[in-house]
Amino acid sequence: MTKAKVAVLISGAGTNMAALLYAAKAADCPYELVLVASNNPEAPGLALAAGEGIAIWAQSHKGMSRAAFDALVDERLRAAGADYVALAGYMRILSDDFVAGWTDRMLNIHPSLLPLYKGLDTHQRAIDAGDRFGGCSVHVVTPALDDGPVLAQTPVAIVPGDTAETLAERVRFAEHQLYPAALAAFVTRERAPDWLLGRVRTLAMALPEADEVTSHGMPCFGIVKGKKFAYFTHDHHGDGKTALLVKISGADEQAQLIELDEARYYRPAYFGDGWIGIRLDLGDTDWDAIGDWLRKSWLAIAPKKLAGLMGVAEEF
Repeated sequence: MTKAKVAVLISGAGTNMAALLYAAKAADCPYELVLVASNNPEAPGLALAAGEGIAIWAQSHKGMSRAAFDALVDERLRAAGADYVALAGYMRILSDDFVAGWTDRMLNIHPSLLPLYKGLDTHQRAIDAGDRFGGCSVHVVTPALDDGPVLAQTPVAIVPGDTAETLAERVRFAEHQLYPAALAAFVTRERAPDWLLGRVRTLAMALPEADEVTSHGMPCFGIVKGKKFAYFTHDHHGDGKTALLVKISGADEQAQLIELDEARYYRPAYFGDGWIGIRLDLGDTDWDAIGDWLRKSWLAIAPKKLAGLMGVAEEF
């Protein structure tokens, strides 16, 4: 199993980083830590990570502009080969450019049940509001503070006599359980059949007069009351592949594609020379390219009048 490479950003003790690190020691964990970085060279979590054999890097942000410091951090993350970034008590507001560079690749854990209590003092605010539960949330990082899509949450009961400190202690236990599981689910989503089908469906159904039916035991997409231009296949006839099947010009193009990248392209059984299989379960799918494949396949079967209308629309 190829493990996703994760860099973790911390500013202090790094207890959530430690939870991610120790979870990654399990043989079946789908991620590994490749770097722990900090804006605080004295952060205790750095020594913990180094002791466990994880590469570390630290530099104070003081005296640097936000953009310049974030560019330096970004350089280090990419040099480490990180696929994803996990914020774990990283006490820095990130620049928009930095966040954009890791779109859908950066997670954070926040000590509240988002969208409640974004920002600081979350536990006291929950107690003051008379809430029955505090808790924690893992979310995708977006430019707005604590505002990205929530992936997972754990509620933690607020008991009589709780203070912000006692509630925070129990929430930390919940965080250490929630974050590794949410990260593992997130880094494997691009190989999950349901997620992949959802991406294909969105692209295919955006084409003019497209519909979805089941054929040959697979979800497939065609022009309403017409021919099919794409099939989504998952372990069909036990082949172990999750893939998109689209129309091509014939045997020569099929052979050229397979020669170009035999790990990604293949000749789909029972479909003949006019189709190519494109693996979606390799973890590095170029979705813009998949959109182009679907469009070309749609054009291959579309009536001339409908195809002509699409061409006119694209000119504008």
